[in-house]
Amino acid sequence: MKSVTNKKIIIGKIGAAHGVRGDMKVYPLTDFPDRFNTIKKAYVDDKEINIISTRYQGNFVVMKVEGVNSREEVARFTNKLLKINRSDVPPLEDGEYYAFDIIGLQVINQDDVVLGKITEILKTGSNDVYITKAKDGRQILIPALKKVVTEINVEDGFMKVIWDENQEV
Repeated sequence: MKSVTNKKIIIGKIGAAHGVRGDMKVYPLTDFPDRFNTIKKAYVDDKEINIISTRYQGNFVVMKVEGVNSREEVARFTNKLLKINRSDVPPLEDGEYYAFDIIGLQVINQDDVVLGKITEILKTGSNDVYITKAKDGRQILIPALKKVVTEINVEDGFMKVIWDENQEV
């Protein structure tokens, strides 16, 4: 069984300082940028930081972090990833999944043959496509359709699909 409790989720990338008092620009890397309104703690390099305030400005968030009071102190954080605990992520409706939960799942077909692991999700106009890396290194492109994907089990780390292992895309 795959544990997701202690997993950290990337929600942003820290940019340069904003002003001279230690505020930092954070570029959201999340489908839920409004989460920055309520966030009080996060992690940078697996070290917990306390967030004092956030405000939106254009395509980034201006964030004030406890103990960071100058442009020079912000420079230590520049280009680092901002993460939160997986347990702090809002729940989704049944049948909906976060991309970070799908990436890394083992893909198994209807004959219990392991096809590979999902490495990426391609967003297309009509449906997502799961890019799966097979053991032989080739990519298998699996459409995220109910007639193809029969089961997603994040807890146990697999996705079941109806797929011929020799099928061409």
